Order: sequence, then structure tokens, then C-alpha cells
Amino acid sequence: MKIKNSEKLVIKRLKILAKVIEKHNHLYHNLDKPKITDLEYDKLVKENNELENNFPHLILGNSPNKNVGSKVKSKFEKIKHLSQMFSLGNAFNSNDIQEFIKRLNKFLNKSKTNNFKFLVEPKIDGLSLNLLYQNGKLISAGTRGDGFVGENVTDNIKKIRDIPNNLNNSFPDLIEIRGEIFIDKDDFKFINSKLSIENRFANPRNAAAGSLRQLDTSISHNRPLKFIAHGIGKTSKSYKSIEEYYIDLKKWNIPTNNFCYFCNSIDEIMKQYEKINNIRGEINFDIDGLVIKIDSMDLQNRLGYVGKNPRWAIALKFSSEKANTIIEDIDFQVGRTGAITPVARLKPVNIGGVIVSNASLHNFDEINKKNINILDTVEIERAGDVIPYVKKLVKKNNKSKKKFLIPKVCPDCGSKIVKEIDEAVLRCSNKYGCASQILGQIIHFISKKSLNIDGFGEKQAKQLFELKIINKYEDIFNLLKFKKEILKLDGWGELSFKNLINAIEKSKDITLEKFIYSLGIRHIGEINSEILAKEFRDLNKLIYSINNREKLNNIDGLGPKAIESICEFFSNDKNVETLKKLQNLVKISNPEVNKMNNYFSNKNLVFTGTLFSLSRDEAKYLAKNNGAKILSSISKNTDYLIIGQKAGSKIQKAKMLGVKIIDEKQFLLKINK
Repeated sequence: MKIKNSEKLVIKRLKILAKVIEKHNHLYHNLDKPKITDLEYDKLVKENNELENNFPHLILGNSPNKNVGSKVKSKFEKIKHLSQMFSLGNAFNSNDIQEFIKRLNKFLNKSKTNNFKFLVEPKIDGLSLNLLYQNGKLISAGTRGDGFVGENVTDNIKKIRDIPNNLNNSFPDLIEIRGEIFIDKDDFKFINSKLSIENRFANPRNAAAGSLRQLDTSISHNRPLKFIAHGIGKTSKSYKSIEEYYIDLKKWNIPTNNFCYFCNSIDEIMKQYEKINNIRGEINFDIDGLVIKIDSMDLQNRLGYVGKNPRWAIALKFSSEKANTIIEDIDFQVGRTGAITPVARLKPVNIGGVIVSNASLHNFDEINKKNINILDTVEIERAGDVIPYVKKLVKKNNKSKKKFLIPKVCPDCGSKIVKEIDEAVLRCSNKYGCASQILGQIIHFISKKSLNIDGFGEKQAKQLFELKIINKYEDIFNLLKFKKEILKLDGWGELSFKNLINAIEKSKDITLEKFIYSLGIRHIGEINSEILAKEFRDLNKLIYSINNREKLNNIDGLGPKAIESICEFFSNDKNVETLKKLQNLVKISNPEVNKMNNYFSNKNLVFTGTLFSLSRDEAKYLAKNNGAKILSSISKNTDYLIIGQKAGSKIQKAKMLGVKIIDEKQFLLKINK
């Protein structure tokens, strides 16, 4: 068949498009370094598709639409973990470890001389992964995500040798095996040697992340990813210790860390810390500290969790990385709570593979204390994932004429600045009218720990806020009517807009605990949000809780500052109006009442006196896990008063109000039943 001159031009253009689209797919999927916007990419794909539709007989063998691996999938599917994945609190020295052990002893009601058996192992700087096995067969693999829901990367990990598709012998019916995905140092160097300078990964962790989270699974399969197990989620088998669990892992050919040690004291832990720190450069994978965890599973279960952290484990981080640089300017950021934070704009400096150009100065008292000014040379410190901050002054530049001045009014809205008596922080007084505070609240509302809207970060929020497309929370759920305006913006295309709308739809299913946290109420973090969700179990009841100040004061674990913030927030008519609108836009799931225990489920308990066999903290934790609500004082709403030694005046008040009084022994008998 003779090809017309016009068709030759079409073929030429299709070849160019195929080559260009393949290049940008590689940059986007394989290297996580796109060079063009979604809009520009969509235009290329659209042009290619139109030509193929008009000239179907000229479709190339290497058409972008035939190359399945290069097609852009929407996103990874979400996967729900059977049990929550937690993160570790940090320690930085022996004093922190001493405090950690003191907290363990206090919670478990043990003497200060009590020794625990700890498993100590290096903390790999990689990506957390949850593997689910049923009847010995690998069912799924998910990233940590928000701890409850992660990304399904099952297809991506199938070629990793350290992760067997089937467990060999004596396996439990069900088990979640947790560990770290990483790339070792030698493989990292080899990967980077094959890439151009501008496309190289900054560090092995970035390389591992970029390799695992490939929508084209063939890329993941060809990268030298490794896995080391270090934790356990839900399991049908009861283990007595981590040591026993690790023996099973080795039996199943799942690797554990070769640098595991058991320690019985702070001195032994710190000796191990020094030893690992000294040979850190010789270990063929990046580590950023040690993980210290109690070996006994029974003690782990008793200690449980506080917020997102296990009480029974902590990360002892290696010393922070430092570098000297010059402060080029100091400006101010106004946060969602009105806090005005001075930020140093730095001459860019490389700290541990990360280019740092901004650093926190914390507050204005710190600047004066450190005698810091513009054009001074300072030491910048960065520890792990902590935001870099100015550690100290290195060299004064006395010739600089540009002086730093503390603002007298809000640098954003010009409102009056206030300073609370017990704080070093300056705050903008315009709580509900300052644009920076409103934007900060919106960014918090869509963040990972809140609504967790994929593909909707600070950059996109600022973009839509500046165009007045988003001014308040409820606007987020009405973006479809602004489709035309959004598609005209840089970085937006049909695909990215569609993905955003889908992500917003998914975010509408949210727990009460996360919804409360998303509101950004001052002093109401993750732990207080959990307390409020379990106490009220319904958003409307929480809203109107300000009419019963006594009840708020009686909630165990809720401090006076948190109570003041709750009352202030829900007293504002605009806030209440916003919440009512949001209730029609999202589906809030309320915590279920624990029905496992007939005695204490949904009962109000007050503890008083010194308990003998367990601490009051552990008793409260035990009661909460059995569905009870803990109050701090006796009232007519109290169901049980649990008394220990030296119980005090609460007994008389309980008798007067007809509250049931039981001792520690009776409490434990009822709990165990």
C-alpha cells in the first residue's frame, strides 16, 4: 500500500510522540523526577490519541497505548492493615533512655531496681512494609500509610528474595510480618552510576522509595530491593517473646537484623549504641539509630500504646548531622494557631544528603539568646526527620547593616500580636480572619494524619487558596464546579484533576478521632482527639459538651488548656456552622462501644488510692481497653469507684451518691471475666 505524503507526516509525528511520551514516563515512574507538568503531558497523550483515532491503520508497534507498563495508572490501591502500624518515639542520649525505663517501671508498678530484657537492633533507614500471610501464603503487602491504611504494593515486592511467597513449616493460620524495605550502599552506588548527574538519587532511602513505589511493576522487580523483618502485627499464634518470633522468621527464611543484641541495663544499651555507631560506616545499609524494645510479649501487651507510639519501645537516634552556613535573611511564618515563627533563609548547604536552605529559629527569645542576626555564620543541625534548626552562632558579621527586628503586628494581616504569660511564642490575635491561619488550617485539614487526601498537599492548597477557590473546609468537597479554572493552572491536567476528585471522595470516610484531629483545635493533638472520640462517640455530643463544663473537667487525661480550647472553638458560631455543613459532606464513623466485658463496657470509672499489683495508669489503660470511660472525680454519673490503699475522701462522696465501690482485687476479677 502506497503511503501518502500527508500520512508520512502523521507517522513522523507519531514516532516523535512515542519517543517523548516514553521519555517522560521513565522520568515520572522510574525516577520520580518529572520534567513537565501533568497538563503538558496530557496534551502529548491527547495529540497521540487523536492521531491514532483518525489514522488507525498507522498505529505504531511501540505506540504509548500498547506499552502497558508505561500507561499512567490512577494511584496505588489502598489496603487496610489488620492491626495498626505504629511509629516510635525518639531518644537522643542515656538520660532519655533512663526516663524511658522510669516510665516503664511507673506504668508497671515496679521498683526502680527492676531490670528488663531488651532487644536492641539497628534502625534501618528505609520504608516500613506490612506482609500478610494466611495459611502460609503471602496474601498482600502494604506500606505504612497513616498506620491504618497503606498502599497496596503486593505486585511490586514479588521478586524480592527476602520475601517468600509461601512460609515453609509450622506457620500460624494468620500473621502480619512487619519490616523494612531498603537498598544497600553498594547497590545504591551502582544504580546512581547508571543515571545522569541530575537524575541521581540523593540517598539509599530515596532510591528504595522510588524503586518500590513504581506503577510499572517491572521497574520494582529489576531494582535490588531487600527486606529485613523487625515487627509483628496481628497473629493467630501466641508468642512469649520477640526472640521466639525471630526464631520462626529464620525458619521461614525471612531475614532479621544480624546486629541484634539483648541488653538488661542502660549501661549495656549505651555500650551497644557506641559499638554500632563506631562501625556504622562498615554496615552495608543506612541506619539512623537503634531500636530498643522489651523482649517479653506479655509486658508489651500490658504496656500497650499511647497515641501512635508503643510504650514498650523507643528509637535511640544517632547524633545529629551539622553544617555551617550563612543566614541570608530572616522572615516570619504565621501558623494555623497564629504562632509567628522566625525562619532563617540560608545559603544552601548539604547536610546528610539533603540540601537545606531554611531552618527554624523557634521563637524570638531564642534569637536574642543566641545573638543571631542576618549575614551571621551559624551552625545548622538536622537529626533524622526533625526540621533543621539553627544550633548556635559560629561567626558574627558586625559589618551587616541589615538588622533583624521583632514584628509589632502580624506580618500577614497586620492584626495585634499577643503573648501569653506562660509562652515564649508571639501569636496573631486575628484567629478567624488571618489568611495565613486559615490556609494553615486547610493544609492541616487535608494532611496525612487528617483527611489524608492523596495528591493534595501544601503546594496545591496554596494555589487554590490564592485564587479563592478554597476559602474554608467545605470548599474542598466542591471542586468539580471549578474544573475549568483549575485545569488552566500550571501543573494540572485532566488526569491529576480526576485523581484529586477521586482522592477527595475516598477521604469522606473518616473516623471521629481523625475528624476531631483534622479540625486543628489548639492543644487537641492525636492523643486528646482519641480521648474525646472515645468519651463522646458522636460529633454532636462533643459540640454541645461546652454546656457541661463539669463533664469536660472530669475526663481523665484532658488538661485545662485543652478544655479551654474546646470551649473556645465550639463557642464560635461560625465553627459550629462549618461542622454542620461538613457532617452533610463526610461520613464520620463513631467508635464502637466495646462489648467484650459485661461489667465495665461503657461504664464510668473513677480510681483512687494506691493500687498494689498494678499502677493506676495500667489499671486505667486496662479499663479503657475493656470499653470503660475514666473520670477524674466522683459525680452522679459515676458507675464504679475502684479503691486502693489510702483512698481518701472520694469514698464518702461515692457512698453519699450511691456509687458502687470495689477494691483492686474485685476490679481485676471482673476485668478477667
